[in-house]
Amino acid sequence: MAREIDLRSDSVTKPTPAMREAMKNAVVGDDMYKEDPTNWKRKSPVCLERRMPSLFPQERWEILLPLGGLHVSCVRTQEDGTFNLEELKEKIRPRIPHIRSSSKMDVEYPEPSTALICLENPHNILGGRILPISFIQQVCSLAGSNGIPVHMDGARIINASVQCGVPVHEIVKDCASVMMCLSKGVGAPIGSVVAGSKHFIERVHKYRKALGGGMRQAGVMAAAALVGLKSAEERMRTDNQRTKKLAQDIHDLQSNLVTCDPDLVETNMLLLQFPSPDFTSQDFVKRMTQVKKGDNEQVIVKASLWFKNRVRCVLHSDLTQEDVDCAMKKIRDIVS
Repeated sequence: MAREIDLRSDSVTKPTPAMREAMKNAVVGDDMYKEDPTNWKRKSPVCLERRMPSLFPQERWEILLPLGGLHVSCVRTQEDGTFNLEELKEKIRPRIPHIRSSSKMDVEYPEPSTALICLENPHNILGGRILPISFIQQVCSLAGSNGIPVHMDGARIINASVQCGVPVHEIVKDCASVMMCLSKGVGAPIGSVVAGSKHFIERVHKYRKALGGGMRQAGVMAAAALVGLKSAEERMRTDNQRTKKLAQDIHDLQSNLVTCDPDLVETNMLLLQFPSPDFTSQDFVKRMTQVKKGDNEQVIVKASLWFKNRVRCVLHSDLTQEDVDCAMKKIRDIVS
């Protein structure tokens, strides 16, 4: 049987034996009543709510675990994950007060106002690019001057933190709220956390339940996340380093079929480009899953088709260095 290596996403990881043991032994209660000790009870030494302040240690943060009619306006994203602040200014729709009509009655002006600005860090579509701290500060300053909160989609925020050497709480300190995924680099089988002010979390908790996201014995899931968080930074640092090395190795092939720019690789993702019309991203993904008789590496490698004729590869803690080396050898065989 051919060896299988999965580079589609860091969400494909399986629970480790330690996670499975923790899930089996988790002390649980009803999460909707905030009675699950593995989730909510900060006095408990094994509580996810207690663990989160090490990432978001500001007094104003509260935590909700896990998270389950908008008018959206998009700003064009630049290649480094940022966007033009002047364009953002033009997109902001101010809060317009009631207008006094000729009949001396207040009339509601029929325009939506901007209520939230969202950032993603690292930026998924652009292959894990990390937003500069200065850019985040500028966006938050502009938002604050207009009375608009900023939400950070930080699904892989720990990957960004270990790469740039800035603690998570420093990256998000000017944001009103932040989300972090527990089932990607952290390695838990399910769950995300959202952090914000106490009032904000109370509202989110209400809407989570209204939308069908209420949890009961959620400590089973929190137990796995607690195990993953203990070694998350070390594992993600390894993932980032291996991804950078893999990108450099692909670049060094100097292939006319597959290219990769290692200077654009900042976290655990890399994007492959296909300059030749004779070998597309679809061709590459299909060939990587095929095992032929003459192949030097009898291995199946899964990768994700991406936008603009690209392929995304994501490294994670279920992969060994040998797995990465085998994937690289298969790429070399295909393009040679």
